[in-house]
Amino acid sequence: MEIIHLRQTLPQVFADRDAITSDVWHQDLVLRKGERYLIEAASGTGKSSLCSYLYGYRRDYQGIINFDERNIRSLSIHEWIELRKHSLSMLFQELRIFPELTALENVQLKNRLTNYKKKKEILAFFETLGITDKVNEKAGKLSFGQQQRVAFIRALCQPFDFIFLDEPISHLDDDNGALMGQMLTEEAEKQGAGVIVTSIGKHIELPYTHIYRL
Repeated sequence: MEIIHLRQTLPQVFADRDAITSDVWHQDLVLRKGERYLIEAASGTGKSSLCSYLYGYRRDYQGIINFDERNIRSLSIHEWIELRKHSLSMLFQELRIFPELTALENVQLKNRLTNYKKKKEILAFFETLGITDKVNEKAGKLSFGQQQRVAFIRALCQPFDFIFLDEPISHLDDDNGALMGQMLTEEAEKQGAGVIVTSIGKHIELPYTHIYRL
């Protein structure tokens, strides 16, 4: 996939508003593979909704979203499954970690679908982010910041043309945020991928090519 094209896209819940001031909503906007986007937003302006639309698990929007000029409303379930395995990766704001599984098992769930990373590579990610001692801990016992790092590692364990990160460092210190930025940059460059980050203030430091206000 080379481009994501938003054409007059707007959450249905915003449809009755008299005026929308946004660089994204109700615009003609093209997101390109290989570029890095920061979408700054105030709370309640629809940043998580945007990620949900692009990942295909919510459809409550007006306008059109195209992947390579194909309307995503026409995609079948099977096509969405393949996209989420090979083209789209997501770090959800709410993380979607399975608390009864260990940190490593949460990551391996994704990696078994894609066979993208070797176990030693995954363990190296844990070491880089300072959570090697949490590998075999039940995820439900980890702090939110530790769970964020586990969810980030999981998001890297697949091929992708675009990766979406919804407030990825909200509970992390600056050092861990910087480490995640380095890892993300390296992986995105390796894959030639596009990166889309949302933030309501604190954001992961990357060499952004575009900054938009939601």
